[in-house]
Amino acid sequence: MNQHRAPDGAEVPLLEVTDLVKRFGGSRRRRRGGGDEGVAAVDGVSLTVRRGETVGLVGESGSGKSTTGYCILRLLDATSGTIRFEGEDITHLTGGPLRALRRRMQVIFQDPLASHNPRMSVGDIIAEPLVVHGVGDSASRAAEARRLLDLVGLPSSAMERRPHEFSGGQCQRISIARALALKPSLLICDEPVSALDVSVQAQVLNLLKDLQDELGLAYLFIAHDLAVVRSISDRIVVMQSGRIVEAGPATEVYESPQHEYTQRLLAAAPVADPAVMRQRRVERQAAAAAAAR
Repeated sequence: MNQHRAPDGAEVPLLEVTDLVKRFGGSRRRRRGGGDEGVAAVDGVSLTVRRGETVGLVGESGSGKSTTGYCILRLLDATSGTIRFEGEDITHLTGGPLRALRRRMQVIFQDPLASHNPRMSVGDIIAEPLVVHGVGDSASRAAEARRLLDLVGLPSSAMERRPHEFSGGQCQRISIARALALKPSLLICDEPVSALDVSVQAQVLNLLKDLQDELGLAYLFIAHDLAVVRSISDRIVVMQSGRIVEAGPATEVYESPQHEYTQRLLAAAPVADPAVMRQRRVERQAAAAAAAR
């Protein structure tokens, strides 16, 4: 039997999250009249990501989307629920198994410069995961770092330079190169273009698409901007206040949103057409005038 198929022949999702809950705060002691369970940043989230697929996870700040990603990465422990990766329950992994899991999923953070050690050269930054996991020797690691730089469109001369010498878009390319060093199956991209100019955003998104085609990667792409998510995603999952309020194929969610929160996110998303922006302003003014009556 194919290791990636269930007994009934169905393909096992690369990532499967079921009823995920993450609470912060609260007391372990039960108070008189009930326990203080804290605040649920993630409240019953279920989603899947298939091999080679991009799932966009979108919502405003505080919606729980990044917390969901960090629970999947096991940077945070889930309060309850189940996380399966390649069919394996990883919800409570520790020690060696958790360390091995790190090789199969990696993360790209929002701020490319802040995510790098400013004292390290770019070559050392990219090769660091190989050092941590004991892959190769210094010569092979340097060669792999140069290959990864070429893969993300940067020259090998970048090897000896420091992160602060690069633009934001170039720094994010370095982040992508580092994330690919261990040849993961899944990248969790946490607002990876939100700190970049619009033109640079497009370049980084195109790079991610090209890498996906070439390497067969899967992405969980976290963002607050539905327009950005739509441009790269096969499916979109919309979160509000820790819960999923809408999910479906990217085209359907974008062109025919069913939930009022999704409609609000779309209305707030920037568009290139000035006529559309003028019409939105007219509609907002009319709505405000009606509410004031």
